[in-house]
Amino acid sequence: MMSLATIYFDYDRSDVREDQRSVLDENARKLREYQPEDRVVVEGHTDERGTIEYNLALGERRAEAIKAYLVDAGVAEDRIETVSYGEERQSVMGSDESALAQNRRVELKRQ
Repeated sequence: MMSLATIYFDYDRSDVREDQRSVLDENARKLREYQPEDRVVVEGHTDERGTIEYNLALGERRAEAIKAYLVDAGVAEDRIETVSYGEERQSVMGSDESALAQNRRVELKRQ
């Protein structure tokens, strides 16, 4: 099964970082190779700072930014759905900058 790389974000930002563009380009290439009926869920996540409501909105902006990038890269829009988990699903526990940075992410899950 083909894996899709996680995309990371700067604190309180939803724009795609320059160093993440090649990762996203590779994800888009892989997605274009899937059959047309295959779908992907773009999951937006945040670190623990901020209110629950703010983080849900930020996670959604991140997911939507990645969706837009993938569509621009040739992935059919109707194959992509977005969801925000905000701070709910931390990938790394801890409050140091390294842990916080790893939680500011979007994960792509094939369905």
